[in-house]
Amino acid sequence: MLSAIWETEGLQTVGIVVLVFASIKLLHLLGLISFSEDSVEDELELSTVRHRPEGLEQLEAQTSFSRKELQILYRGFKNECPSGVVNEETFKDIYAQFFPQGDASTYAHFLFNAFDTDHNGSVSFEDFVMGLSILLRGTIQEKLNWAFNLYDINKDGYITKEEMLDIMKAIYDMMGKCTYPVLREETPRQHVEVFFQKMDKNKDGVVTIDEFIDCCQNDENIMRSMHLFENVL
Repeated sequence: MLSAIWETEGLQTVGIVVLVFASIKLLHLLGLISFSEDSVEDELELSTVRHRPEGLEQLEAQTSFSRKELQILYRGFKNECPSGVVNEETFKDIYAQFFPQGDASTYAHFLFNAFDTDHNGSVSFEDFVMGLSILLRGTIQEKLNWAFNLYDINKDGYITKEEMLDIMKAIYDMMGKCTYPVLREETPRQHVEVFFQKMDKNKDGVVTIDEFIDCCQNDENIMRSMHLFENVL
């Protein structure tokens, strides 16, 4: 699927697809995609973790997950991350396992920063489920806001051409040689040039959140990619 997208739809669509696809990989590693039929406790078990998450009721109100889903998500999260938080090196290790044919470290860095909403160097269970809720069950507007935040590397409210190129190069490096036909080195920059010009409507050299959302909402391929993983959980 991804190889066809590289060739026919451009890197802007791949960026959206890989954003969600990488999150699904994280779920798979944590053992959270296949729900167990085992009974779960009524409240989150907090006795052995360094970071204590918010109560179930608050997380249920803030996300699109049910109480039982949150319990199961937390069980899996705590299983793999006993401290209750994930650091950047763990993210890099995860993507290195799932993309051994390439170098996923830079993309994992960008994705980690997008999940680390309070920028404290770690992703808590709350950070994880809030982001996951948006990526899997959020509205189109919420998903695009989240994607904009990923591309806005320095978090100044704008996407520059270089920021978009950095993300696309990171995706290219992560995919390695698994695309067909194999991309030329200059391909990411060529795609970014075309798509950036399309997004930057007032030609001021930066893309605002409104420009980003408007352009994506009018792109049929990107809109299709928004629905690819809606039924994973």
